Amino acid sequence: MLTLTFLGVGNAFAKRNFHSNALVEAWSRGPDHEQEPQDTLLIDFGTTGPLALHQLKDRPGFAYLDADGVADYTRIRHVFITHQHADHIGGLEELAFMNTCVLTRTGASPPFRPRLIVVGDMHQALWDGSLKGGLRVLQGRYAALEDYFCPVALDLRGPEPDAFTLADRYRFVPVPTDHLHVEERFDWPSFGLQMIDAPTGRSVFYTGDSRFDFAAYRRLMADADLCFHEVQLVDQPDPVHALLSELRALPAEIKKKTVLYHYGDDWDSGEFDFVNEEFAGFAKPQQRYVLFD
Repeated sequence: MLTLTFLGVGNAFAKRNFHSNALVEAWSRGPDHEQEPQDTLLIDFGTTGPLALHQLKDRPGFAYLDADGVADYTRIRHVFITHQHADHIGGLEELAFMNTCVLTRTGASPPFRPRLIVVGDMHQALWDGSLKGGLRVLQGRYAALEDYFCPVALDLRGPEPDAFTLADRYRFVPVPTDHLHVEERFDWPSFGLQMIDAPTGRSVFYTGDSRFDFAAYRRLMADADLCFHEVQLVDQPDPVHALLSELRALPAEIKKKTVLYHYGDDWDSGEFDFVNEEFAGFAKPQQRYVLFD
């Protein structure tokens, strides 16, 4: 079984629902039968991620994330970064320092380091542009990204693009997204994920941050059992997110299996009540979605 739980479902400026980061759990039999999953993955970990994870550990079914009152980051074995905005990477410094300086599994030496999975050369940009300011020094020495994480870089350029797996069963294929660009599409790294249950071929599509780009994702969304699509509720010229008005133009059969996330704090104002009728609804924070049973 594979499940996905949004730590939060809000956009970069959300104050009510935390940032849109997700915990993916691979299970042998499922959370009703096991106290801890076989494998775990964070899709992004933004500025509000630490507080959201701290809150999640107290919810029923997530006790394995509790380490004597603090979130047990050593239970997070993999982290995939979709792109470099703070609402997607702002919690990595706390994760790194908690694993290195506070939390260690019994007998663990050196401290636990999760895999940090990115596409291409994003590790260098992530370290130089975002993480080095806080993580560069440990007591008595300079540090590098490898002191905190096991970096994994995927190459999408070949005839068979790289992917990564959880529990030797679930395959995760990064998909380039046109969230922001400088001169042409995809020249600034940003990615979604296609999640595949290898034995059955069933799939789920997760957009990550992206402008509306159904022409690029038509097949992925049509083939998927379930889609998680980011959304911006209000219209604006030249947006960097998918506008709700654009998503309403999707085919009805696609909308009915598409859950909307990354929304603003006004989602429950009454103006957007139609979302629960046209789509699979707004994503619910801190509740498990079963992707593959």
